[in-house]
Amino acid sequence: MQRLAILGSTGSIGKQTLEVAERYPELFEIYALTANNNWQLLVEQALKYRPDSVTIANPDHYRAVKNALAGEYIKVYTGSEAVAQAVENSRIDTVVAALVGYAGLEPTLHAVRAGKKIALANKETLVVAGETVMQLAAEYKTPVLPVDSEHSAIFQSLAGETGGVEKVILTASGGPFLHTPKEALEKVTPEQALEHPNWSMGKKITVDSATLMNKGFEVIEAKWLFGLDAEQIEVVIHPSSVIHSMVQFCDGAIKAQLGTPDMKLPIQYALTFPERLPMAPRLKLTGEKLEFSAPDTDRFPCLALAYEAMRKGGNAPCVMNAANEIAVEAFLNRQIRFTDIPRIIEYCINKTDFISSPSLEDYRCSDRQARERAGRYIEREVK
Repeated sequence: MQRLAILGSTGSIGKQTLEVAERYPELFEIYALTANNNWQLLVEQALKYRPDSVTIANPDHYRAVKNALAGEYIKVYTGSEAVAQAVENSRIDTVVAALVGYAGLEPTLHAVRAGKKIALANKETLVVAGETVMQLAAEYKTPVLPVDSEHSAIFQSLAGETGGVEKVILTASGGPFLHTPKEALEKVTPEQALEHPNWSMGKKITVDSATLMNKGFEVIEAKWLFGLDAEQIEVVIHPSSVIHSMVQFCDGAIKAQLGTPDMKLPIQYALTFPERLPMAPRLKLTGEKLEFSAPDTDRFPCLALAYEAMRKGGNAPCVMNAANEIAVEAFLNRQIRFTDIPRIIEYCINKTDFISSPSLEDYRCSDRQARERAGRYIEREVK
């Protein structure tokens, strides 16, 4: 029996984690749930799964959650610090880190120091502070298992191998604008960007997939999870999303993990590793097309920006992530164009002071400065 703390239980990964746990009640107990703003769904989940505690990060919703759960034997907390502290309970075995964006960093660090097994779905944690997180994980002997489908595919392909990795190959569907001409990207709408051809995800990650920034994040995540150099990480466009990622070895052999575009598989694998448990649906290979092409970084410069930030290191990926979060939010609110997103990111990276060996406080300051700088740029430059 694993007792789970699910950070971001009302998001896409959080909800699917609950579905996995519900399928195997003899193996998983829901011990703690956290959410940011969706207090109504958090209450529904609390009443259904009966956790020991729930935490609503936004204090404005605390009273509503408290009143809704009055009379229930469920503790209710609020605030970002409470989210971070929720993972430290000695009865929790596994933390599913499914928060979106920079907000996932502090709780994940708390979980690492507490020695919990971490099922990591928050890629921004490693984008922002991958070196710090993985060093602490090694120090505290904390297992960090990937939930992202691409990194789970690599993890599964490496199982049983003892070395000889030449490179990893991350696959990308190409998103909804794979064949859209560059000039037409200026006019795409949030609704169009949210129409992902294969995956059902939250709004922010879906826009990131459309710009290929999500794939850039995954490149940086792969660096830290698997101890790779930039030259060992390749991205290929694979529109059908049948192959989730691959590993090429020094003898030329390539191992790949194939499956349906269903996030419950990598979630379950992270929770049950090294065991496998039954899951549906099944992939039907007949009729599938295994096509590959190189990404177009002229039309989608966010991927190139991510590689540049990774090679630069220091606080550059942190700045990139913060600027992207502000830019994506502005795009979804119709304040900027789709093509303004990489311009804002590049501007913030160039204008923010570079720190080669940042501390946690440096990361916090860089994140705050980049957000402020991106906001001012939007107000001043974007028409």
